[in-house]
Amino acid sequence: MITILRNVDLFAPEALGRTSLVIAGGKLIAYGDDVPSWSRSGAVEEVDLRGARVIPGLVDGHAHTTGGGGEAGPETRVPAPCLSGFTRAGVTTVVGLLGTDAETRSMEALLATTRALRAEGLGAWCYTGGYHLPPRTLTGSLRGDIVHLDAVIGVGELALSDFRSSQPTLDELLRVASEAQVGGMLAGKAGVVHLHLGDGPRGLDLVRRALDQSELPARVFNPTHVNRQPALFEESLELARRGCTIDVTCFPVEEGDPALSAEGALGAYFDADLPRDRITASSDSGGCLPTFDAQGEMTHMDVGRADTLANTLAALLREGRALETVLPAFTSNPARHLKLAGKGTLAAGCDADLVVLGHDDLPRSVMVGGDWHVHDGEVLRRGTFETNTH
Repeated sequence: MITILRNVDLFAPEALGRTSLVIAGGKLIAYGDDVPSWSRSGAVEEVDLRGARVIPGLVDGHAHTTGGGGEAGPETRVPAPCLSGFTRAGVTTVVGLLGTDAETRSMEALLATTRALRAEGLGAWCYTGGYHLPPRTLTGSLRGDIVHLDAVIGVGELALSDFRSSQPTLDELLRVASEAQVGGMLAGKAGVVHLHLGDGPRGLDLVRRALDQSELPARVFNPTHVNRQPALFEESLELARRGCTIDVTCFPVEEGDPALSAEGALGAYFDADLPRDRITASSDSGGCLPTFDAQGEMTHMDVGRADTLANTLAALLREGRALETVLPAFTSNPARHLKLAGKGTLAAGCDADLVVLGHDDLPRSVMVGGDWHVHDGEVLRRGTFETNTH
């Protein structure tokens, strides 16, 4: 099957203007103004998008693909997100991880879920480990998991500055980062340590000390949830200046919550004199978004959803931000940082993962690997055990 998309307003993520795209074998094979017409046949699909904006599929670098939660008992374990929960939101690539619960959730299950999402058509990878040390692994070491398991690209989400963490020391953090770095080098993978940040007063102190006292490159340390507190966000900006890539979480912010909204944090980053390629956004989809009291008891919980990524992008556009300015944080930046070849950009030879935006700036149609998963708002492909009510 050859698919030709005509009259596309292409953002690749850079603005390339009105063009046509040719897709075959799951890849974008060509684009330009002089794409020829093929005779109508069952092997050619031509779609006139009438000037609609087309962007790369969103790359969600932080999702609990096996489900998260459990901090208030087994009944609070969050179910795993379904395939169309990602694709309806414009997410075509996802990186799964374990969080607080690596007892009833396991690396075995995470790897199997990653393979299942791949079989269902999604681009999927995962981290090894979780919140705690010693880490959960399959081969017996973090380095071994990265080297020997194709889907594993780094370590995460190791928890810092959080009462739920294992309270790692500087030496322990350095050992984990060394394992990730060397594993990444041997396997040609990202080899990053994806760091969960809580709202504890120590903030990013351990990461600063690791950079000051070791030879490890800054890119290895990848803190997320940095918009949880204003002071933490300011700390993260300093780390970005030093070479770290920081990740903003697209969670809802209720009135009275000191957290920065994702669009607020991203806007502040774009307005600062900082490298544009060191900021990413993720959804925390499938994770529990808990509120704790002073004694560590959970008083309220919400659940992360993949559509918060697209909603954040739309909010930035409503503020008057240029699409080509904000889009890399959702596409090419995470793909480049995590070394996900063929993802996050639309160029000849890249995977045909793309999103057609509607007039409301939200995903209207979604293609993954050259196949339509969502078309004009209708879900065409669902996960193996999904029902129409999902």
